[in-house]
Amino acid sequence: MSALDAVNLDSADDIALADKMKNGRQQVITEIGKRIIGQGDVVELVLQTLFVGGNSLIVGVPGLAKTLLVQTLAQVLALKFTRIQFTPDLMPSDITGTDIIQEDTATGRRQMVFAPGPIFSNIVLADEINRTPPKTQSALLEAMQEHRVTIQGRTYTLDEPFYVFATQNPIELEGTYPLPEAQLDRFMFHIVIEHPPEHEELEVVRATTVNIDPHFSRPITGDDLVQFQRLVRRVPIADPVMKYALSIVRTSRPKAPNAPESVKKWVAFGASVRAAQYLVLGGKSRAICAGRYHVSFEDIRANAHPVLRHRVLTNFRAESEGVSTDTIIDELLERVPVPASGM
Repeated sequence: MSALDAVNLDSADDIALADKMKNGRQQVITEIGKRIIGQGDVVELVLQTLFVGGNSLIVGVPGLAKTLLVQTLAQVLALKFTRIQFTPDLMPSDITGTDIIQEDTATGRRQMVFAPGPIFSNIVLADEINRTPPKTQSALLEAMQEHRVTIQGRTYTLDEPFYVFATQNPIELEGTYPLPEAQLDRFMFHIVIEHPPEHEELEVVRATTVNIDPHFSRPITGDDLVQFQRLVRRVPIADPVMKYALSIVRTSRPKAPNAPESVKKWVAFGASVRAAQYLVLGGKSRAICAGRYHVSFEDIRANAHPVLRHRVLTNFRAESEGVSTDTIIDELLERVPVPASGM
């Protein structure tokens, strides 16, 4: 008997698909574990990104396997993968593609032919995205939001599923450029990857200093991911839960009448409407993966930090006093009341 058959689903097909998503998630985690040691919370958020159909930013110092994680994910899912190394001299056309002159060998005539760039893939890794100027970073905007690119007035649709995962070095490092706010807002999650605990770091060193070539099974496909994305949007959510997600977002804005003093004191700009959308969608994905077909208040709270930490922008006073965005989000979760009905 399905773990989900006690709740009201639209159809037996939805029940089967929800079970496939739940079981497929666990199988993918197992496969990734053949190469990536630990980092369970990071892997969980990356998979939620896939199930929702979003894009995510992975932030951490060099050497923490950010690139390897995304590359391994693409291998496990058998999806087309491209890696773009962002550098100060990278141009927008290096990402999207450009027209080139090509000669017809039969007729000798020359014509302009579009040469697709590395954005034409299923999983695009924008590696060290903040090492290139904002003009080139912005070349990803249309692709991330609309899953298409426009070049010299012509629009090209990208294949589904399509995801952008960007890695970023901490902005304090030399040679980095902050991402434009409009682009930051298009990332579903800001995922922070930290140094692993000692026992995991020991296993990393042991595993990476011998010859290993793991064989990956393919528990789910790209077509499955597209179906999962549609299923996630069909998950019901009660009005109190949706209003709770929106309350967290609205309270993060310093001009909101119910904003706490900490927000008014330390926040320059609060979260956008897109933050509430991703809190809800992430909550729906988390619910199905937990074997439920409804969203709880805890599902919303669990994703608050990765959804909000790149959308709640602190001011100079916060920086001078050493107040982080995560600290402000902690206070928001304490101050915004959970409706008494609970779920």
